[in-house]
Amino acid sequence: MTDIHDALERADQEAFTREPPKTLKGQINYLMKQLKTTKAVAQQLGVTQRSVERYRTGERKHPPKDIAAKIDDAVRSRWQPQVRKRRRKQAAAATGITVETRARFGYTAPIGTTDDGRFRRLTVHLPAAYAQRLVDARDAGASDQQMREIIAEGFKDVYFQDSGGRAMGLSEVAINDIDYMDLDF
Repeated sequence: MTDIHDALERADQEAFTREPPKTLKGQINYLMKQLKTTKAVAQQLGVTQRSVERYRTGERKHPPKDIAAKIDDAVRSRWQPQVRKRRRKQAAAATGITVETRARFGYTAPIGTTDDGRFRRLTVHLPAAYAQRLVDARDAGASDQQMREIIAEGFKDVYFQDSGGRAMGLSEVAINDIDYMDLDF
């Protein structure tokens, strides 16, 4: 995964109205309900069918840490899809998206001004149009770079140009070297 894909996934998970199953048996049973067969669950997790059967019956209660993390990720990525969809739709239609990041921002600016990139910590609320573009790009399988460009364009418009109130000569903003990024719908 990438920085922005991970941030979108975390934002989705904050929308949960109920916690996903915590026990190994509960998680495996949930995956069985979603994927239908032990073979499909085993392929998803990268384990044998027999291991899935052992986890399901409680015969084996403590998988290796990397497998336990895969199980948790698989459950969380499928948990409450309607709640996630509703929250993304609301962000894209009305509320927008808040982006918090610490990254290096570079600029294309007029001659006589500095265009040296520098690290900034920013928390910016982007309008619904940017949330819509970001969600659409993610659903279409856009690369991390394409989604960075959408966020950078939003930062240029909302933060750097203050929605048309300043820095009108600024033609392009680029996000590089992301330390962290958090999104909230």
